[in-house]
Amino acid sequence: MKFHLVINMERMDASSTYAEVARHVTEMVRLAEEANFHIVWAAEHHGIEMTIAPDAFQILTWLAAHTSRIRLGTAVVVSPYAHPVRVAGMAALLDVYSEGRLELGLGSGAYQWEMDRIKPGLQQHNAHLYTQELLPAIRSLWQGDYEHQGEYWNFPRMTSVPKPVQSSTPRIWIAARSPVTFDFAVKNNCHNLSWALARPLSEVEVYLEHFETALKSNPGAPRPVFATMRQTAVYAKPSEADEYLDAWVSKTARFENLFKNIADVKQGFPEQVDLSALAGEDRFNRKELKQNLMFGTPDQVIEKLKQYRAIGVDDFIYNASYGLPRDKQKRSLKLFCEEVVPAFS
Repeated sequence: MKFHLVINMERMDASSTYAEVARHVTEMVRLAEEANFHIVWAAEHHGIEMTIAPDAFQILTWLAAHTSRIRLGTAVVVSPYAHPVRVAGMAALLDVYSEGRLELGLGSGAYQWEMDRIKPGLQQHNAHLYTQELLPAIRSLWQGDYEHQGEYWNFPRMTSVPKPVQSSTPRIWIAARSPVTFDFAVKNNCHNLSWALARPLSEVEVYLEHFETALKSNPGAPRPVFATMRQTAVYAKPSEADEYLDAWVSKTARFENLFKNIADVKQGFPEQVDLSALAGEDRFNRKELKQNLMFGTPDQVIEKLKQYRAIGVDDFIYNASYGLPRDKQKRSLKLFCEEVVPAFS
């Protein structure tokens, strides 16, 4: 099992400076690289302080300058906000600067609040259609001169400048949860990024079923990597769990606002919604959350990861960004690197 890291610049209030959070992200990525994490992923979000990520390629170019081995992935380029020519060129330029460490992740985007401002009228459940057009256009632009006439973009003949420097075409990952996105990923030789949010392990098993169905529906297609993400906390004593859960609940109350666009966002800070008032609020039962999230002592986390490996998960993505104070984020990642990673070497 390989390990990846998701880490965002985040501010839950205005008490931290951007320089402080940028420095913290860099330090976290260096810790992950020292522990031989395979990939670090950077997001794309706009106008939101809790995920300061208007350009994943800029973030990863910065991280490329402060690392030497860890691969650099976009999780994800939001396809409806993109243009094939811009994405092909920016991705290839990152590959040049990083000497071939690019991993390109594409997806639909998560926040309806964001779409209402950047792509008015688009509903999140239809956004995957943009990815289906964007992916082949990027690959064609990397190959040479290409003219595109599509549903969402049109442009005369041109090519991507620069082009990737990897010896083979850079790997592309698709953020997948529904059967149609898994099928598209497998059919187009793309790897899979999945996230079961706070749902139980059985939700990951559902995604794996979609994945296996896609493989059966596309005979001869190579088996891609199945990677899944969980917000992660590793602590020395079980009694510490609640302070990590408190941070998760606070951020999730803001995430649900953005996901459903049901409350206000002021100066970039989303208001919290009452999780107990949402449909399916049983998802936020604290006892179940401790089990569903990758929370626990090193031994508990090792046992959970063994379950993930046993059901067919190839790579695990450690999500460090859920409003936890920076010192606790760093303490958790250090424990994971020192006591969990060696169990899977």
